[in-house]
Amino acid sequence: MKKIVIMGASSGMGYGVAEALASRGVKVGIAARHVAPMKALKEKYPEFVEYAKIDITKPEAVNQLSDLIEELGGMDIYFHVAGIYNENLYLDPEKDVAVATTNCAGFARMISAAYRYFRVNKKKGQIAAITSVAGTKGIGRLAAYSSSKKFGQWYLDAIEQLSNAENSGITITDIRPGWVRTPLENPDRNYPMNMTVDYVVPKIIKAIVRKYRVAVVDWRWNIFTGVWRSIPNAVWVKMDPTISTPDPNYPTVGDQQEEAQESNEI
Repeated sequence: MKKIVIMGASSGMGYGVAEALASRGVKVGIAARHVAPMKALKEKYPEFVEYAKIDITKPEAVNQLSDLIEELGGMDIYFHVAGIYNENLYLDPEKDVAVATTNCAGFARMISAAYRYFRVNKKKGQIAAITSVAGTKGIGRLAAYSSSKKFGQWYLDAIEQLSNAENSGITITDIRPGWVRTPLENPDRNYPMNMTVDYVVPKIIKAIVRKYRVAVVDWRWNIFTGVWRSIPNAVWVKMDPTISTPDPNYPTVGDQQEEAQESNEI
């Protein structure tokens, strides 16, 4: 039986995939910063779930991943979902640094650790990751976030090249969803082509099982990103990045204290 480790599985897509697989008798190792939801899933499927508290921004996360893999009895698939999302139209530097720390540094830390595990153990494993359609273009109100998703996409390209050069047999799956309805979304805003977790989870599992190289979720977003990519950069940079008129009462940089959360959105 294949064993999968899901990083960022305390809510949203990561939790949804973990629950769906555990319910089918797949052994799942789950990790995130928030323990309570993972503990509840372990209690629901005690024979098929192991969990660990891991913060991917910390260097010790690599050893903690190794411990979770050992507790699970091995790993055939590593699935990376963990990340944070911030809209930052006013360019609060701390928000952008937080996004880069988690979505770039944390991403590289854990993906590289998974790759080394497969390499050392001579396993033809699979590395799958949630990036985003946001990585298609640099988005003004999501400057750090959209850039971090492009980083993730190119990082996966790079390690696929490395896998081929080493003839390691490690396969790469890049899953790029659009907006997904989670508690992180602002309930007062309408998001374009918004999808539910229940709708998205089967498509994610299908992409992993069939080892798709790139899977855009869903077909509407696939068409949209195709159009998006066709816009010349000289035109793109002159487009208005705001979804709505900025609020004159928007807090100043010094007042913005939003906590970074695990992202399951665009």
